[in-house]
Amino acid sequence: MKEQKLAQELLQFIEKSPSCFHTIRNVESALKQQGFIALEETKKWALEAGKKYYVKRNDSSIIAFSLPQNEPKGFHIIASHSDSPSFKLKEQPELEVEKAYWKLNVEKYGGGILSTWMDRPLSVAGRVILDNAGKLESRLINFDQDFCIIPNLCIHFNRDMNKGVEYNPQVDMQPLFAVEKQESFMGLLAGNLIEQGESVQSEQILGTDLFLYNRQKGTFLGANGEFIGAPRLDDTQCIFASLQGFLQGNSENYMNVCAVFDNEEVGSRTRQGADSDFLDSTIDRILQALQLQEDRGILFGDSFLLSADNGHALHPNHPEKSDPKNRPVLNGGIVIKYHGNQQYTTDGFTGAFVKQLCNKAQIPYQTYANRADIAGGSTLGNISISHASIPSADVGLAQLAMHSAFETAGTKDTAYFVALAETFYSLS
Repeated sequence: MKEQKLAQELLQFIEKSPSCFHTIRNVESALKQQGFIALEETKKWALEAGKKYYVKRNDSSIIAFSLPQNEPKGFHIIASHSDSPSFKLKEQPELEVEKAYWKLNVEKYGGGILSTWMDRPLSVAGRVILDNAGKLESRLINFDQDFCIIPNLCIHFNRDMNKGVEYNPQVDMQPLFAVEKQESFMGLLAGNLIEQGESVQSEQILGTDLFLYNRQKGTFLGANGEFIGAPRLDDTQCIFASLQGFLQGNSENYMNVCAVFDNEEVGSRTRQGADSDFLDSTIDRILQALQLQEDRGILFGDSFLLSADNGHALHPNHPEKSDPKNRPVLNGGIVIKYHGNQQYTTDGFTGAFVKQLCNKAQIPYQTYANRADIAGGSTLGNISISHASIPSADVGLAQLAMHSAFETAGTKDTAYFVALAETFYSLS
């Protein structure tokens, strides 16, 4: 069954992507296998019609694009994000507790559901920056083991725990990783790199971007396997599905773009976020290389951006939290998001365009809107088009427990998004 196969491939992709840096490496690997050519922002670009390229920024964001043989009409873009709520290790990550324990000094990254991170095996992944003979170099790192845990306070010490607990991130959320520390944490990082075949001294490590991640593997759930449960479904599910459709799609007249930005969960205001110049700069450099700078406005008029980020499904225990009519369900198809104050970019025209795409792909779609008295979150769409003014719609897939350490989605929905993306990227 195609839906089951794609869902299984998604779970495998998530398992190989414990941090935003690993996610981008895996996207890059898939692009290379399909013949995409790597570009660097620090060098001039020589682009050719009919060729495929990609460029990275900070190792945590990537923009891939393919150029048609014909004179291009515009850009077709899908944008998603590589980061998920987690805990980031601070610069001095070791904390000693009464000469009895060692724990990691962490801070919140994004708006996660803190309680879901407790009492489960966790590990550490991300990147380190090495001084290699005077040159700064980046290395990915993954403590691929059950490395640490954030223990709950037992109910005997807080008899009112089941009436609600407010967690203090500095007090309650620091993970335990050792009793007798055999070597420094930097030594452990160096040892991890040595295991990967490098000769590294801890003194060479001058910088880190390290995050906790949930070690629980993704799985199928439900009486008939109709659900999937996994960490980081928001937004790795959209990354995976967008990428698959991008690799399968082929347009004769549009410049197809697959963009993955970092730092959406903390506002996107970084040089690798959607609120940077990364997309706009890449578009400008494409137009310059193709000598189409003067046609930028014309091309934008016939372009389209799909902002791809998962949406809230109707909750089985709290249906009252959803809008009376616009309440997506798991396995219900593409979620088209609307918001009167433009937290989402979808309007009447762009929403109709997505519905038309879904009809063409022969896949179901559903609509989402917040309850009028409950504020929702923002996403990539309106941030991206503030830099490149392109018609846009916000879409995604329905999920439960968004921002939990373990989220739930529908088994069929990944295949629906792949079909949407492939149809979008095949328009001519």
